Amino acid sequence: MSLDKDAVPPLGLLLAAHAGGEQAARHRALWAFDARLAKVARTTSEPMIGQMRLAWWNDVIDDAAGIKGQGEPVVDAMRATGACGAPGLVAVIDGWEVLVVEPDIDVQGLREYAAGRGGGLFRALADAADAPEWLAAAGQVWALWDLAGHVGDRALADAALALGRDLLPQVDGARWPRAWKPLRIAFTLARQDVLAGRAAPLGMPRALAGRLLRIALVGR
Repeated sequence: MSLDKDAVPPLGLLLAAHAGGEQAARHRALWAFDARLAKVARTTSEPMIGQMRLAWWNDVIDDAAGIKGQGEPVVDAMRATGACGAPGLVAVIDGWEVLVVEPDIDVQGLREYAAGRGGGLFRALADAADAPEWLAAAGQVWALWDLAGHVGDRALADAALALGRDLLPQVDGARWPRAWKPLRIAFTLARQDVLAGRAAPLGMPRALAGRLLRIALVGR
């Protein structure tokens, strides 16, 4: 099942290319899944409606028969690539739900969001249910960096970046397996910006693409 490129965020497309082989399609499906949930959070004004839309995705993941959501491009791509069985997907949904139901996000809310979305997404991409704690922390840093670039509330963005900085020591000394290269690149991009107090840019500006390429080639 081929996904429309518009379904996958630009950063996800570039990162997935570094997964290589059949894993690239699986990574694209997972990034598209995250983007679908982001759209729910972005376009929902009634928390109950948002929760119902997120619950639909939970039903898709739980449907062993593979019937729920047939014909929805992201669902079909996830099933075709095996991404529907990835660990961490329910956690990703739970993380996005924090943003849907909480009108004012405090530090605890940011922690829950980051643990769910970031930790869950990195476990799913790594296909590792028993992933080390540092990988979940790396995912949290990435999710907080990404959130900071997509909210209009400057105070919330600053709080997300501050929490991301607090989490960085948990990733110190991590040894990234070769198969996790896309995750290492994503984390390194976030780490560099979090340390500098910069949020994620929107889209894929040339400077970000250049940094991504440098990290992929030289590791920093």
